[in-house]
Amino acid sequence: MTVLLWILGILALPVVIAAVWFTGVFVKELFSPSPPDADQAAEAAEQLGLLPAERQDTEHAAPLPAPWAQALAAVQGGDWQPAAEVLRDIGRDWERRTTVTGLLGTLAAKEDAWLLAWEAARPEDPDAAVVRAQSTVYLAWELRGAKLAEYTTQEQFAGFRRTLTGAREEIARAAALNPDDPTPYITEIWVALGLGYPQAEMDKLWAEITTRAPHHFGAHLSALQYWCAKWRGSQQQAFDFAERAAAEAPLGSLLSVLPLIAHFEHDEPTEVAADNTPEMVARVDAGLADAAAADPEHPGLAQLRHLLAFYLHLQDRHEAALKQFKLVDGYVDALPWSYLGDGAAAYYCRVRNETVRAVAGAA
Repeated sequence: MTVLLWILGILALPVVIAAVWFTGVFVKELFSPSPPDADQAAEAAEQLGLLPAERQDTEHAAPLPAPWAQALAAVQGGDWQPAAEVLRDIGRDWERRTTVTGLLGTLAAKEDAWLLAWEAARPEDPDAAVVRAQSTVYLAWELRGAKLAEYTTQEQFAGFRRTLTGAREEIARAAALNPDDPTPYITEIWVALGLGYPQAEMDKLWAEITTRAPHHFGAHLSALQYWCAKWRGSQQQAFDFAERAAAEAPLGSLLSVLPLIAHFEHDEPTEVAADNTPEMVARVDAGLADAAAADPEHPGLAQLRHLLAFYLHLQDRHEAALKQFKLVDGYVDALPWSYLGDGAAAYYCRVRNETVRAVAGAA
């Protein structure tokens, strides 16, 4: 499973980061008793064409464009050239470049013979360089392992820090080879998290990113994690960052997702009323407007829709929730489901089916 950009097919973060993030995540309804008509709700969902849990894709938030999927299949077979062509064709579309780099970096962290061949054929290729930087950061997090700090060995931490430190050189090289590209600096956010950059240093890194791509979706999702209380910031800093970025972004940028994620990251399991405040309703409404105005092919759109479906359900706005569920069904590697790991598909289907049941009951 991968997380986001994420999330998302967006940045394609490795499962170990998701596991570390899991602490403190709220799951409002996961452990509540199943309603007596759960089977009927599941049947009603399938009658609408919605897929059961065993048919949900847990590795992506949305279907990949065909050229991307073909490039990923090719590198797994040892052929790097389709991946190089995809990145060449993407050009200066930084959002898509970051996404594809993340997908390739995830694969290279597991097996990099194809990337070594690419680097040998084109030693100064900035595309190969940025994939190498990304893969090294992912490798570091895999070396750390998925357990909480108290269950992680000193050897794991040493390898983690050593690899992250080495990644900084690769990030700097990728940035030098393509000075306009924000992707190397976005990759460095995960170095900042792992090595504990002080906030002043994070501010400098963020300036490098926003100078090149002021409303980059994947960059904002990663940076928000830095400012969360569980990492290097606080609840107030996370909300300040999220609200400011959302307010400054143009409609269609999808950055209205940030206040929803900040709320998700700092909410308490028992505070159901917190999801129904006028402020939260307004945040969801802003997200709906943002999604409606966005490029339908935006790599981050599915992540916003997943969160909209979840919060619309919690706000008893079930018909609107169902519309969002229909648009994302089949792919569940997105918040809030992805923090559940192997339970993501079951949790997603449970909430979705309850939405179907509520809509049918209101008819």
